[in-house]
Amino acid sequence: MIERVRRIVGGKGDEARRRKTAAALLILAVFALSGCNALSTAGGDSPSAVIAGSAPRDPQQDRLGAEEHPRIVAAYGGIYRDEKLEQALVRIVGKVVAASDDPGQSYRITILNAPAVNAFALPGGYLYVTRGLLSLANDSSEVAAVLAHEMGHITANHAVARQNRAKNAVIVSQVVTDVLNDDNAGRLALQSSQRSLAGFSRQQELEADAIGVKTIGRAGYDPFAAARFLSAMGKFASYKTAQGAAADKRIDFLATHPSTPERIDFAVRAARQFGAPGVGSVDADRYLDGVDGMIFGDDPTQGFVRERSFVHPGLGVGFTVPEGFVIDNTSDAVLATGTDGTALRFDAVRLTPGSDLGTYLASGWVNGLDEKSIKRFAVNGMPAATATAKAKDWAFQIAVIQTEGGATYRFIFANEVSTPVFEKAAMETVQSFRKLTASETAGLQPLRVRVVTVKAGDTDQSLARRMRGVERPLELFRALNEIEPGAPLTPGRSVKVVQE
Repeated sequence: MIERVRRIVGGKGDEARRRKTAAALLILAVFALSGCNALSTAGGDSPSAVIAGSAPRDPQQDRLGAEEHPRIVAAYGGIYRDEKLEQALVRIVGKVVAASDDPGQSYRITILNAPAVNAFALPGGYLYVTRGLLSLANDSSEVAAVLAHEMGHITANHAVARQNRAKNAVIVSQVVTDVLNDDNAGRLALQSSQRSLAGFSRQQELEADAIGVKTIGRAGYDPFAAARFLSAMGKFASYKTAQGAAADKRIDFLATHPSTPERIDFAVRAARQFGAPGVGSVDADRYLDGVDGMIFGDDPTQGFVRERSFVHPGLGVGFTVPEGFVIDNTSDAVLATGTDGTALRFDAVRLTPGSDLGTYLASGWVNGLDEKSIKRFAVNGMPAATATAKAKDWAFQIAVIQTEGGATYRFIFANEVSTPVFEKAAMETVQSFRKLTASETAGLQPLRVRVVTVKAGDTDQSLARRMRGVERPLELFRALNEIEPGAPLTPGRSVKVVQE
């Protein structure tokens, strides 16, 4: 599922609303510790491919990586399985490993089923790349640059150092304890934070950059690919933040690997040691053949976001948020944000079919509940209950709905102030919840990356008109293909479009 960060551009008032929305999303994130079920139906956590080396393995690093691997897979929506894409990735990794400082190192490569643009490494040679990053890359050299950078972290033992650091653990623990009536949940949050991936230092990033550029240059790839892809990711991030979205716990590559002008300049200077731009192979055609047909954005197992509606064909449910809200998916919930700082979390909870929903609301899983506010009613023929709560200066509107089959879903709205607008938005969203018809479910198709050939007379605008199901298609087309506005397209060039 997709999780992104909404950016509200403007003056001090807009910045205040942005911070307010971010805080509300943090508050709602802690509800994940209250027994909810993931909305994703993905499963299986064996790596996409394994490249076995001859060097002896480090038991401690193997153990650290093996412990974290299932958590990473779950947090990023499972593993994306595509034999053609996996073969393309193995070919790239094989060349990079052979040219690395430690060609005997074993690697386990996993394609994560997430649209976030990210790649990272864990101790023990665990390498991860999201399909979101693979959809943004335009040739093998760019993917090689990213993976060589991550291998550089492993070679320099950065991953072990990062594994031993935890950021904001005490703060997160306290937030959970304050909002939820559960000290155990607070301790669980502390443990989770201590095990989370912390960011690398500036020095470690530059060291990995240097190792990565040197490695792909020795492998025969274009050494300038590192700087090129850093720039491409920055432009794609600008497209996403302008689009607006909800908070993402699966932080993208640029959040942990900032694309600063300093790093791009550093990568260019490192690449020049191999020659002028144009040296080395990019291997674009074989790479694009590998990504052709890959799912783009939401995976069917994780539901679809279409404008202001979220629909999940696997669960057979959907709902619509009010005008001005932006919806995004996460691996275990759906998040949405409104322009007034309202945040929404939609998830599933395990309840016995036929349970009294009002009793569940009053069962003590959230502090500050006003039991007098509990109301029982029906939504499109399904039993439902709502209530209000106030805790730590936050106002909540909470609703629970149970389908005919016994599946139970929660809507949790948060804002600093309970206003008529806030209450109306919550009730409109809850009342829109419905079961999907068989014809609706059958008609839901994922978006996919399609590789097409530029013909004489084609422009970025004409090709962007072939895009389907995406916002601002022209900007997205340019971002996906690293095309500057107004730049001519050469006939015969392969480019990516997004279609159903």
